Amino acid sequence: MSEVSEIIEGKQQDILLLCDHASNLVPPDIDLGIDPALLDLHIAVDIGAGPLTRRLAASLDAPAILATVSRLVIDLHREPDHLGLIPHRSDGHWIPGNASVDRAARIARFHAPYHRLLARRIRAQRPKLILSIHSFTPRLEQDGSDRPWEVGVLYNRDARAAHPAIDWLRGQGLVTGDNEPYSGRLLNATLNRHAEGNGIPSVAIEVRNDRITDAAGVARWSAILAGMTKSLRNSLA
Repeated sequence: MSEVSEIIEGKQQDILLLCDHASNLVPPDIDLGIDPALLDLHIAVDIGAGPLTRRLAASLDAPAILATVSRLVIDLHREPDHLGLIPHRSDGHWIPGNASVDRAARIARFHAPYHRLLARRIRAQRPKLILSIHSFTPRLEQDGSDRPWEVGVLYNRDARAAHPAIDWLRGQGLVTGDNEPYSGRLLNATLNRHAEGNGIPSVAIEVRNDRITDAAGVARWSAILAGMTKSLRNSLA
């Protein structure tokens, strides 16, 4: 495990799993100036996404790359010029330690090596399908609107994997968002760069985090996503 990534190896090289927001870790030399309790919230980490990615990788015997730094330090699922790359505020919470940060230094330390690693891995492995695993909060603090979806499928222009994934999940009776709870046409940086940019079918999966807060929930959703992935293999073959 490096400062920016954890790599899980697997024999099924036609699939690669990614998890950009797997960790709430803040390196000891970085002071965000926040209540440590905030690191357990969705603003710091995609709750349950890391355990879900590891369980799914084991189930599929597929490789996975998980980020090992909190999105409050730097959001690896943003382009380097994105305003929210190093957040000053997240869902109503101020992050004072980021107000005067050396942006270029933080990009060089975390963002650039993480994306170089993904690029190298994809060139070497040449997967036929890339899955990015995320989770979302049932309700944002700022607007208070309920998010009714159990799972969302996000995508940009390339819908080769997304549309079959939506159909499959809805076929299991799951309340499934099509580019919800937010649109992959607006926020899809990692897959735009490493999947669409290489012509590889991909899909971002967003599981509502209250479904994967414990081992039983992770096991259930790992089984669901393993079934979906096997179906996608057939539809994309």
